[in-house]
Amino acid sequence: MKKLKQIVLSAWEVLEVIFVASITVFVIRTFLVQPFLVSGASMEPNFSNGNYLLVDEITYHLREPKRGEIIVFRYPLDKEVFFIKRIIGIPGERVVSRNGSIQIISDNQTITLNEPYLPSDDSENGNFDITLHANQYFAMGDNRAHSFDSRNWGAVDREDIIGIARIRIFPFSQFDVFEAPSYPVK
Repeated sequence: MKKLKQIVLSAWEVLEVIFVASITVFVIRTFLVQPFLVSGASMEPNFSNGNYLLVDEITYHLREPKRGEIIVFRYPLDKEVFFIKRIIGIPGERVVSRNGSIQIISDNQTITLNEPYLPSDDSENGNFDITLHANQYFAMGDNRAHSFDSRNWGAVDREDIIGIARIRIFPFSQFDVFEAPSYPVK
């Protein structure tokens, strides 16, 4: 009888550990950090097909997204599909591309983006001119010639942004923590 009681207590302890671990994983994955698998070439050379990232879901509850941050969001035309792109334009700005460069017009000031993260041979932006309304962001892939992005389907609504890509955890040889670039004026 004593041996049966020890087995039951041991089994109960194992179940408690499994329960606490499951709740912890659920809370972390649902409210704090979510894994994301990169699919496609739209963010090369910075992210490649098969890269496994951790997406921070907390930051954007504390502040608004900033230009240059790499975001994961729901595709505006199919909310079941998730994309990863870089924020180029933020609410209230006019984003214009002519002759391979991107200009941001806001408060009667115009800046031309210097984008050092782009492949050196990539100047394929196309020509576009879009004005962003409140809660809208303009997002583009880093591999512009092979990216399906805001140039094709328009702005991303704030409510569709899931979070910011913070860490690449796989492949292990490419482990990295990401920061948004600064944008010096050309």
